[in-house]
Formats: sequence, structure tokens, C-alpha cells
Amino acid sequence: MSFLLIILILVVLYVLSCIKILNEYERGVIFRLGRLLDSPKGPGLFFLFKPIDRMVRVDLRLVAMDVPPQDVITKDNISITVNAVVYFRVMGPSNAIVKVEDYQYATSQLAQTTLRSVLGQADLDTLLSDRTRINTDLQTILDADTDPWGIKVAKVEIKHVDLPMEMKRAIARQAEAERERRAKVINAEGEYQAAARLADAATIIGKHPMALQMRYLQTLTEVAAENNSTIVFPIPIDLFKPFIKFAELLKEQDEAKSE
Repeated sequence: MSFLLIILILVVLYVLSCIKILNEYERGVIFRLGRLLDSPKGPGLFFLFKPIDRMVRVDLRLVAMDVPPQDVITKDNISITVNAVVYFRVMGPSNAIVKVEDYQYATSQLAQTTLRSVLGQADLDTLLSDRTRINTDLQTILDADTDPWGIKVAKVEIKHVDLPMEMKRAIARQAEAERERRAKVINAEGEYQAAARLADAATIIGKHPMALQMRYLQTLTEVAAENNSTIVFPIPIDLFKPFIKFAELLKEQDEAKSE
């Protein structure tokens, strides 16, 4: 009786050890006597026949993998250091286990070599200004190369571009020169517009002489508003013409009376 109990306990322990549970984001690649079964197991509860079957867990979640800094020589012979991040996930668990020994290590090495190859074909200005296109090129190349492994590369992002110090100073000087050029262009454009407005004003004043007198009086008002103790300004002779004519008229009347 005790022998049967021992056998029963061993059978129960064996059955319990053969029961496997996988999470929603996991799949189990099963090898039966060394041969790959047709489809992975999971998620949920399933039975694994030990020691005939051997299971390898595969995580299907998105992986963010850091690409170590790489020394790259650009197309215009500038030495830079670049690092990136690769986002990928396993789409074919069986291929990821059977077709490559370590799919994460293989993807990391492929990302490093592809990063150096693609950036070596671009010049520095393109790398700094058109990073989106370079990221797309990296993602396309990596996705095509890892497809036989059952890997889907979702995105590649260049994180940081480290330039030599002398190149940083050269770029700073170039940016300063560009800002000065824009400032000169804006200043010249302002002078041109101001000259055009002055020409228009001169044309209007030429057609309406009284406008000059109104402008003169307005200028006097603005000057009087300042905290000046003494103001010296010329008075146009036109302002005195009525008084001169009146004085001449009085003189003529006096001469007529004396006669």
C-alpha cells in the first residue's frame, strides 16, 4: 500500500512539473526529442512532456536596445561619435530561436555595423539637418536584415552626435556669421522701406506745400515736450508775409494821407 502511495505521489509530482503557464506576452518554443514542433505554445496553460520535450521562453514585448557609441567617419571626412536606440520585437518565436543563436546579441551587432555604414555615406550637414531620413534608412535596412530571424524592427533613433571640439567651434562661427548676414539683410531691407516711405512723403509734400508747415508745427510741439531750457529754431519767412503785407498797406495809407 505504501509503495502504491509513493508511486501516486511521484506521478502527481511529475504531472505538476509538466504543467506550464505562459503570460500573454510570452510564447514557448517546444523541442520534442530535438525536433522543433510546428507552432509555439501559449499563452495560458499547457502540458509539457518531460524529459521528451524542452521549452524555450520567448518574450514578444517591444525591446528598447541601446546601441553603444560608434566612431564614424562621415562622407566629408569628419570623425564623430554616434549612439542610437533600436526598438524591435519578436514576431516569429520559432525563427528567433532556430535561425540565430542569440537574436538580441545578433540584432545589436547588426545595428552597430549598419549605423557605421549608413552614417559613413552621409556628410555632416545631412546628419545634423536630415536625421529623420537617416533614421528611416536605418530602420528599413535593419528590418530587412532581421526579417529571416523573425524580428521586426519598429524604429531606430539616433540619440546623440558627438563632434570634435574644433568642429563645434567652426559650426559656432558659421552660425554667428549666418546670424550677422541675416541681421544685415534685415537692416538693409528696413533702410530700403524707410527710403521708399520718405520718397512718398516728399512727393506728397511737393504737391501740398502746407503739409510741410503742418509737419514743422508738429515738430515744434514734440521739441517743446522735452525738458530743455533753451530752444533755438528757425521760423519760416512765410509765417511773416501777412504781417509784412499789412505793414506795407499801412505805410501806403500814411503816404496817401500826407499828400
